[in-house]
Amino acid sequence: MGANAPSKYSKGNYVCSYTEVPSANPGYSWRDGMVSGNGVNGYITSGAPYTDSFIFQHMWFNYPSADPRHIPAELTDQLGEARQNVFHLNDQWKIKNEQGSTRIRTFYYSYHPGHQLRLSIKNRGSVAGYERWTNYETAENGVCYNDEYGYWQRTSFTSRADNVSITKLERSTSNAKLNLTLSIDDISAMSRARDGMSEITALRYKKLVDPHADYMAQVVHYPAYEGSELGEGGYAGVTRVVVVNGTKKRVLLHHTLETMNVGSESNPAIEIRDADAVYLITQSNRSDRMGKIEDFAETSHYALVEELARHTHAVARKYSQEDGHFDYAAALAAHTPLHASEFNAVRLSLAGDEADKHADNLALIRAQQASPTRINQAFLEQAYNQGRYAMICSSGSSAPRLCGMWTGEWNPGWRGIYTLDANVNLQVASMNTGHLSQAQLGYIAFFLRNAPDFELNARMAYGMHDAIQVSVNSDGDRAMHVEYDNDYPFQYWNAGASWCLLPIYEYWQCFGNRKIPIVEEMRIDALQSLLSVRDGGLTNEEFASLKDKGFLDLESDILLPLLTKQANFWEQICTPEYYTDLDGNARYEKGKSALLPGERYILIPTYSPENNPIGYNSTITANAAMDLSAARDGLSMTIMLEKAVKRPGYEAAVSRWENLMELLPQYQYDSDGALREWAMMEYIENNNHRHLSHLYAAWPAYETRSNKALAEATRIALDNRDNYNTEDATAGHGWMHKALVSARLKQGEGVSNALLPMMANGGYYPSLMTDHDTNRRNHCYCTDTSYGVVGIVHESLLYSNTGEIELLPAVPQDWKTGAIDGLMARTQVEVKTLTWDLQAGRSQATLRSAVAENTIKLSSGIPWRSATVNGKLAHVLVDETGPYIQLTLNANEDTAIWFE
Repeated sequence: MGANAPSKYSKGNYVCSYTEVPSANPGYSWRDGMVSGNGVNGYITSGAPYTDSFIFQHMWFNYPSADPRHIPAELTDQLGEARQNVFHLNDQWKIKNEQGSTRIRTFYYSYHPGHQLRLSIKNRGSVAGYERWTNYETAENGVCYNDEYGYWQRTSFTSRADNVSITKLERSTSNAKLNLTLSIDDISAMSRARDGMSEITALRYKKLVDPHADYMAQVVHYPAYEGSELGEGGYAGVTRVVVVNGTKKRVLLHHTLETMNVGSESNPAIEIRDADAVYLITQSNRSDRMGKIEDFAETSHYALVEELARHTHAVARKYSQEDGHFDYAAALAAHTPLHASEFNAVRLSLAGDEADKHADNLALIRAQQASPTRINQAFLEQAYNQGRYAMICSSGSSAPRLCGMWTGEWNPGWRGIYTLDANVNLQVASMNTGHLSQAQLGYIAFFLRNAPDFELNARMAYGMHDAIQVSVNSDGDRAMHVEYDNDYPFQYWNAGASWCLLPIYEYWQCFGNRKIPIVEEMRIDALQSLLSVRDGGLTNEEFASLKDKGFLDLESDILLPLLTKQANFWEQICTPEYYTDLDGNARYEKGKSALLPGERYILIPTYSPENNPIGYNSTITANAAMDLSAARDGLSMTIMLEKAVKRPGYEAAVSRWENLMELLPQYQYDSDGALREWAMMEYIENNNHRHLSHLYAAWPAYETRSNKALAEATRIALDNRDNYNTEDATAGHGWMHKALVSARLKQGEGVSNALLPMMANGGYYPSLMTDHDTNRRNHCYCTDTSYGVVGIVHESLLYSNTGEIELLPAVPQDWKTGAIDGLMARTQVEVKTLTWDLQAGRSQATLRSAVAENTIKLSSGIPWRSATVNGKLAHVLVDETGPYIQLTLNANEDTAIWFE
């Protein structure tokens, strides 16, 4: 391997083959590429030796469509109708549009790639010893090979320090010079660049090359649709070219005859001859101030291109040496600590399959596929590391998209948006326990950016005030209720605010209160009504003072206000008109203003994604178990924050939410003891489905951990889903969700069984990035599995909640011996080390609390008889959950624990 490649003793992966991305009709070839990123900018590179491609990315790219950007006015008026039809079990009721016809679903905007840069190398021979690699610690990708001209190597990374992607090409070890052409591929030649859900041919763009060949660019104007905030918007990408001891010149390649390309010269490029080294510095961005699309073709100067050109030039000068060389090593050194500190915060090691530990990615994939009933430990280690690496690369400015932040195609699967009823939730499941620091800031910024639409959703769907309802989807810019119809009544999905606030709450559990920097992505000026527990929000003076601070207090400015808005939602969806009587019968009484003793609210309407009861042909239902769990968990979080912040009058708020919890519907159980998906006697359970929304009480919530009867009912319900046999059984998010629920239910073998379908089939690409499905039937590049595996490993090896830690709660039997260092427990404790030996029945951990007098209930999932604390035998206690020891940890002191 090359000098920067991860050796078999360091952290990274490699593969000895490549998939070239052709300049026309590339199909899905880009998906085998390696990735890097800093949460804003990034790329996918094929690593092909002579015809490499870089597809540049920007997390906030959004391609507009003609679909509306406002909630239909008729939505509010349909609530009463919806409730009555659900109550009377009328599954034929249809959601209407403004004209009174059955509504047809509209959609959000779509993610899209940036420019596709092509490196056409002139020095060509017979390739031997080819390798391409990813270095987890530096976010660097590399390619090396031999041919008749010597040994060649090129490396690339996306910098967190400078927000650019940098590529280094050098002459061969035999001193053969670099000769190559740099060009930008046509948009129409890229994958799926055809009119589909997005009207790609309606855009206009140009390829630009500086007269001195100092940079090349693509600048694009989006289509102008009525009501679109991007009507005068577009994007650009600039690649600056630094050549050492050679020549570069602007050249024209063949005319492409592409109608979208309105440049006076359609295909300018840069030709480089006899160079010792070439450095490429790239940045992309977007703008909503590009003028009218009608003027785009005649415009000669673009402010966005000039801004990117200035930035890439500044980076080139920053690392310029006296001899004119660009100091790639210095640029990498400035970036590496920012990335490496994130990746190295947690380290996983699993014993077993040692012969595969140094294999390349394809060999690992084949080894796992050859073992369909057992997880290959070497494969799992690399899958974990690649998932953690990719999550870090896509974190910091936003939550991860369905594709993380990478796409090589237009019209990507599900538009590459943010799906908040499972996908994003799975992807961020590891960020807090994984000891990251930047992912949470991006997630918070994403939530706050969309919060005004969440407030609007609650008002328009339910007529609520001072409440939030998270949408099923968001395109990053907007998250208002537009994407719903009778088959997918997303406007009545109620659990979203509780679920999507939970990762922020868990951030607080792991790390305590924090100052969250106010950043542009939050769109802070739209948040005045949201960042207060009071109805109506902050006063003008309070809001001005808040912004002047430059940061938001995690407890008092973010969590408590937003959790209160979430609690308001549950309070306002409950109406005494719809209730169950003392015998559990559903009742409706128009004008009823209060419940009588023993009566409980009915949550109506509800939506349990994407399922419906047998014999009831509608997904608009009542008392979905997911909502019952989310309401309980959301109210519990609100109560915890009230008690932590202790604002004036908090006792009344605590009492208010506790009283509401007592009036929520109770869970119901089927004849086999299973937790029912709908707590309504009128419905028949339907287990032929991939979604596990009704098991919310186990994951993401914690209710089953303190309720053995509920845990057993949840286990039976999970087992009932084992037998479903539909084409949906291929979806990776369903398997990852099942693994997380299994981990919370302390079923280690269930964890393994849920991981295997994606690992032992077609879920992983040669880069160790993942598809949406086990068999790639949807042809969708998707990071649910890649990131989800990381969270599953964490939950299998460590359970935690406030004041409680269990080591190894669901470790599969095949994970006989191993270690993981650096996990965070959700009680402000770092588990600095955790090792185990299942055969010997031993586990060891080193705990370090961030706060003083931190009382912890500690246990181990491996059967044990005794425990020692700092070498002294501990007193063993027993309760309904089993044996445990009680610890009081001091701040910033290591405590050594042994169970055996």
